[in-house]
Amino acid sequence: MKDQKLTYLALGDSYTIGEGVEEAGRYPNQTVELLKSFGLNFEKPTIIAKTGWTTDELNAGINNAGIEHKTFDLVTLLIGVNNQYRGRSIENYQEEFEDLLNQAIRFADGDASHVAVISIPDWGVTPFALDKGSNQQKVKQEIDLFNKVNGEISKKMGVHYIHITERYREVGFLPEMVVEDKLHPSHLIYEEWAIELAKIIEKKMQF
Repeated sequence: MKDQKLTYLALGDSYTIGEGVEEAGRYPNQTVELLKSFGLNFEKPTIIAKTGWTTDELNAGINNAGIEHKTFDLVTLLIGVNNQYRGRSIENYQEEFEDLLNQAIRFADGDASHVAVISIPDWGVTPFALDKGSNQQKVKQEIDLFNKVNGEISKKMGVHYIHITERYREVGFLPEMVVEDKLHPSHLIYEEWAIELAKIIEKKMQF
């Protein structure tokens, strides 16, 4: 199967579409390039993501994408930072995230082992947040709560979970780790995510 063209659906928001980076720098695109070294030949990722999207907006984006009858070999989901940023309730997030993850598994032809969730980064450490005078501790606590929810749902549903948040807090404030807006990650951050995702795909997914 390793000579077969595999398909990848990436669902999310600005972190998935790679706000401020070149297309090749997005984590889904970097992952596909890394997987070539494992002999896994993926098509260009199908990305359904937009800067600013919340869970309900991602759901609408999926519905409008014309992929309802398609399946993919790999599906990733990273969503929730804008729910936190806009002050949406954790209960609302829990309900809508679970629905999105159910959709992700359906897109993976019902195979939860071919789905990976990535935790929400803590935007409160960025130069943008510092310049804005954001309450870093409040953001941290809320991001942790949102990640607790998506982590528990991911475990319940049997998908892979990549916790990037603590590492992001260590490096997300560095000048080289953000793009021009001082908020969104540079390709260097996405490279780290791609490496972690590629490891899981190579070791734990069968194609």
